[in-house]
Amino acid sequence: MEPAEIVQHSGGVIGASWLMIALPLLGAAILLLTGRRSDRAGHLLGVAMSLASFVVAVLVFFELIGLGADSRRRVVELYDFLPSGSLDVKMGLLLDPLSISFALLITGVGSLIHIYSIGYMAHDPNRRRFFAYLNLFVAAMLLLVLADNYLGLYIGWEGVGLASYLLIGFWQHKPSAAVAAKKAFIVNRVGDMGLALGIFVIFTTFGTISYAGTLPLAGNASTGTLTLISLALLLGACGKSAQVPLQSWLLDAMEGPTPVSALIHAATMVTAGVYLVVRSGAFFEGAPTAQLVVTIVGVVTLLAGAIIGTAKDDIKKALAGSTMSQIGYMMLAAGLGPAGYAVAIAHLIAHGFFKASMFLGAGSVMHAMNDEVNMRRYGGLASVMKITWITFGLGYLAIIGFPLLSGYWTKDGIIEAAMEHNQILGWLAVLGAGITGFYMSRLFFMTFHGRRRWEEGVHPHESPAVMTWPLIILSIGSVFGGAFLILGNRMFEFLAPAVGRPEEAPTVHAISTIGLVTLAVVAVGAVYAWLRYGRAAVPEVAPRGSFLTTFARRDLYGDALNEALFMRPGQWLTRIAVFFDNRGIDGLVNGLAAAIGGTSGRLRRVQTGFVRSYALSIFFGAALLVGAWFVVGNL
Repeated sequence: MEPAEIVQHSGGVIGASWLMIALPLLGAAILLLTGRRSDRAGHLLGVAMSLASFVVAVLVFFELIGLGADSRRRVVELYDFLPSGSLDVKMGLLLDPLSISFALLITGVGSLIHIYSIGYMAHDPNRRRFFAYLNLFVAAMLLLVLADNYLGLYIGWEGVGLASYLLIGFWQHKPSAAVAAKKAFIVNRVGDMGLALGIFVIFTTFGTISYAGTLPLAGNASTGTLTLISLALLLGACGKSAQVPLQSWLLDAMEGPTPVSALIHAATMVTAGVYLVVRSGAFFEGAPTAQLVVTIVGVVTLLAGAIIGTAKDDIKKALAGSTMSQIGYMMLAAGLGPAGYAVAIAHLIAHGFFKASMFLGAGSVMHAMNDEVNMRRYGGLASVMKITWITFGLGYLAIIGFPLLSGYWTKDGIIEAAMEHNQILGWLAVLGAGITGFYMSRLFFMTFHGRRRWEEGVHPHESPAVMTWPLIILSIGSVFGGAFLILGNRMFEFLAPAVGRPEEAPTVHAISTIGLVTLAVVAVGAVYAWLRYGRAAVPEVAPRGSFLTTFARRDLYGDALNEALFMRPGQWLTRIAVFFDNRGIDGLVNGLAAAIGGTSGRLRRVQTGFVRSYALSIFFGAALLVGAWFVVGNL
């Protein structure tokens, strides 16, 4: 079944859906333009604008589900953006089950992160500017997922890139933060070139860039064209979602304040690539090769991120490796076509809850440990930070797929779908689940259990209520979110009007053979982590380790590979270009100028100003002409 037809809509709450974007954008503008005058209450304005956007999203959601299942696709036209000949772009918002799912996640989890940031950034002198950037981030991401055409998506895409640059490098006094922000910005520009190329080919092929004018007609294009479009879009998705080969920026992005990490990893930036692939599913479904590449990228990234997470002692970087891995699961599912779209989005939403809970929990731990991030200097925090321990623990159990928690339904659903599609992909996903059980258990035990390894003068304590209440709310989603989305094929049926449905609906099993095998593999990883990091003493200085450990600690040599393949050749190419420019182009121009200048200087010497010299010159000239006449005449 194809996605339902898009219908124009201008009334009701849906007609005012533009407020979802306008409110946080207005908040960002006020906070940035009023400057220090809004320092005292700027953070409250930022929170209010995000919450107001969430309220609008909830109202739009309820109005949308009040419509018939096949009528849940509404376009709200805003204005003519580019009325230029054949390129006539009308800017509008597409309200359908897919976009509203993302809008609820972005504004809901984003608002909790805003509230948490009140406490976390309480003593930062630039807190007002921080909240302005948070509002800008939310507004850009909402434009990305709500736009009804690829140009609007691209504008939001670039807005997300700008906001991430500003937030990752927010503490500009730290050179590492400035470098990380530039790295994220540059790596994402590579992916953005792919997205731009894909949009150009879409317009060339279909004569429009609106979803309504392109996706339903995807079957009219050749397989080669669809493959080119899909691979170009995938490159863009790899950049934003930190998938191989454009994953190197994500771990360095942890240099930003912890709420930024939670926002990037749970509700906004890294989910954009998954949205792009699912939204553009019609192109990928017509290009089997591109679909295969998506599944390969997903499974390689889920394993790469998990392996990196096994060796990181920095709590935020271990969680960043986890994000790479979990987004890899979502990309794997998105590459399966209609059979995987619903479970990919369900895992994305569940991941938004438990990953935000864990990142904010990590921030709570850092807040109590004087901003220490090395887990080897933690230990025994469960006894002094009970709320953080419980909420983080629920997120940990959810991500490893503990029975009946959210990850048990969503991640195992991806594994089952992958197994039915291709057993090699399925078993690699099971292996990734086992590694996840190990590295997430390692993180949890090193942080909250075992011997206390605190530095002298550190007195950990629970965070204030403004930070713990968001943790509690997010942990509820970590527990119940997966079952709510998966049982009864609820997410599958809800998304069908937006992404279509396969010929055969998936069957959800509370207990299945592959589920039991996955659970056993996860248990092995968790028990091994307990033996090494829970029961045994954890050295405060990391041992040197094997080659594999070093391989993981250095992010699988991703930076070294990029340096060897791109940076060094780029440097040599630049040097050759500079040499050619200096010695070739500039040499020719400067040499010609010097020759003319030198010749002019010498010729200028004959201009003596004496009449006798000019007369003598005329005499010799006349004699030369007469002599030449006699010579020519005698020939």
